[in-house]
Amino acid sequence: MLRSLSIRDFVIVDQLELDFGSGFGALTGETGAGKSILLDALGLALGGRGEAGMVRVGRERADVIAEFDLPEGGGLRAWLGEQALPVEEGCVLLRRTIDVSGRSRAWINGVVVTLAQLRAAGEWLADIHGQHAHHALLRADAQRVLLDAQAGAEALVAEVGARYRDWQRLARLRLEAENDSASSARERELLAWQLQELDELAFDADEWAEINAEHGRLAHAASLMEGADETLDTLGEGELAVCSVLRHLDARIASLADIDPALGDVRELLASAAIQADEALHALRRYRDRLDLDPQRLNEIERRIAAVTDMARKYRVGVDVLPELREQWKARLETLEASADPERLAADEARARRDYDAAAERLSAARRPAAEVLSHEITEAMQTLAMAGGRFEVALERCEPGAFGVESVEFRVAANPGQTLRSLAKVASGGELSRIGLAIQVMTSRASETPTLIFDEVDVGIGGRVAEIVGKLLARLGEGRQVMCVTHLPQVAACADWQWRIAKREQAGETVSEVTPLDREGRVEEIARMLGGVNITSTTREHAAEMLGQRG
Repeated sequence: MLRSLSIRDFVIVDQLELDFGSGFGALTGETGAGKSILLDALGLALGGRGEAGMVRVGRERADVIAEFDLPEGGGLRAWLGEQALPVEEGCVLLRRTIDVSGRSRAWINGVVVTLAQLRAAGEWLADIHGQHAHHALLRADAQRVLLDAQAGAEALVAEVGARYRDWQRLARLRLEAENDSASSARERELLAWQLQELDELAFDADEWAEINAEHGRLAHAASLMEGADETLDTLGEGELAVCSVLRHLDARIASLADIDPALGDVRELLASAAIQADEALHALRRYRDRLDLDPQRLNEIERRIAAVTDMARKYRVGVDVLPELREQWKARLETLEASADPERLAADEARARRDYDAAAERLSAARRPAAEVLSHEITEAMQTLAMAGGRFEVALERCEPGAFGVESVEFRVAANPGQTLRSLAKVASGGELSRIGLAIQVMTSRASETPTLIFDEVDVGIGGRVAEIVGKLLARLGEGRQVMCVTHLPQVAACADWQWRIAKREQAGETVSEVTPLDREGRVEEIARMLGGVNITSTTREHAAEMLGQRG
């Protein structure tokens, strides 16, 4: 569950440090007091959309930190390990900042992460049902996603989509081969000829480096030979050969060092110089023996270099790109040759279609029981939400194969006894939509493993006895997990295990939001305010106390 929430400089929040309890909690207060702002801040910490307008006026940065219990089951723990993120014992710490330029940063357990990683972690920890969620349920894609989540079929949906795209790709290849066989034949012929050219060239990157080095030696052979001969003459073959002079000087200083040991260091330096000069002389002789003028070999190498550079120039690429160009042509030729074989293309397309059909059938098999269970549960919930005799159905209708399977998903409802089931988007009035939408959210959340569920004014459009029933539904949901609800309904707030009042106040000429945890006396006052408005009477307080006494 959510343990604590720290908010700084977020919209009208100056600084808040909040500790949360388990069970069902109600967040109440006057309209515009900032109740939903708290959930917006939490949503930011969970990876929600951020923008510069979230930063409190006059501040540089908004900062939100949310601490959660590490859920049991190990799913999030394993994910943290896969992402090479630290696993804190018993808790998960999410942090998000937004600066005045709109730039965002995110952390998990103190380590900088991407927004996608923050969002992925948040999905393990909390679900936020917004106040406009009812209207989203009118969209066919939202209905399908909700059913697939209930069926635990998200992986199957992804597989069906991948199979569908593969099947369609192969179908396009077959059609292209049928409709453009002449141009494909010309392209195949051209590619085959180009590949033959490159194969005959037999370009090799290692060989290219070697012949360029050899060309440099051969092209400058005369200069190399002249320089080597001059150095050999100076070192060991001339009248004043350096090696001979150094050996003579070494011997002379050695005899003097016998007289004066102070010359020992000089003698060692001369001896070392003589040895190194001799080594240089021998190395240079070996080099000179190998060095020779070879005009024929030079011509061969120059022709080879010209052939390679001409080929690269012809196709307007660098020499080093020739091997990559050959692989591209080869892959394209293989594709064209495959497309020139109609039997093979048809067989590949048929295989892909069979793979798609099998995956789509598995998806359908997962959807059918989930649709039945959801239809039954929502229908039962409607009976308690002032819609006695109403019915709800998740209808699966066969359709053309697509990326999401072979059936459409449609929520249908009959709000009153004897009515025909019709599309939710066409039938439900505003109040009915609120009640049905709330029932759907509560029932689907009940099947979810997410430990924290948050409802932001989802009870809009209901009241009276129905509001009390909704409050009890949320309270039952809170028996197994942490549930929070932003509400204006006293009947819902009275069913909560704990309650906070959110209000605005003036501070140093600025408007700030404050949160007050309420004891029983405070709850009576707040619920009385929700019941009676500005003028709270003793009767209103008695009614509020009675509602709290009936909780559960």
